[in-house]
Amino acid sequence: MALSREQMAMRVASEFKDGDYVNLGIGIPTLAANYVPPNISVMLQSENGLLGMGAYPTEQEIDPDMINAGKETVTASIGASIFNSADSFAMIRGGHIDFTVLGAFEVDVKGNIASWMIPGKLIKGMGGAMDLVAGAKNIIVTMTHTDKYGKSKLLTTCSLPLTGVNCITRIITDLAVLEIKNNAFYLKERAPGVSVQEIKDKTDGALVIDGVIHEMKV
Repeated sequence: MALSREQMAMRVASEFKDGDYVNLGIGIPTLAANYVPPNISVMLQSENGLLGMGAYPTEQEIDPDMINAGKETVTASIGASIFNSADSFAMIRGGHIDFTVLGAFEVDVKGNIASWMIPGKLIKGMGGAMDLVAGAKNIIVTMTHTDKYGKSKLLTTCSLPLTGVNCITRIITDLAVLEIKNNAFYLKERAPGVSVQEIKDKTDGALVIDGVIHEMKV
């Protein structure tokens, strides 16, 4: 069975390393703040000027003045720092972000990502994504494996305007964990109850299956 949004966020958070400075994109990536492993410490950063973002707020914790770059309400952890967006982007462009997690409309076998625009539709805009794919040391995409019409989002070539080129190496979807190399998607893990055949059927780009593919731990 496909992972829920919360399970995807939990799997994403398992990738964090102690001491990482992490930027979380809008949507599912933001939920990863709730699942940082208890044995590590990471600093969560938002492009609008917050370092030390905490877990997603409960209804009682919501503060309309405390928001992330996607205008979602967030919390601040003890020791957090708030500053202007120019300083925040200087952190990103200066290579001081260890890890970023982004959503996407499409990713292809060359590691290209399209995440900001669908022609003919009203989209909020690029935000900090273009800076993040250029400045972050490690980038993971998390997204559903297919769109709402069942069309694969893992392609041979992206059809939408690109956010970044040759920058994505790892993807966590609701069906699988995949690595990108040698112009192909390498299947590493599958969601509990999801078959390798289902992942093959829902992946348009070249898919490499090497050995036994174990279920991911969520």
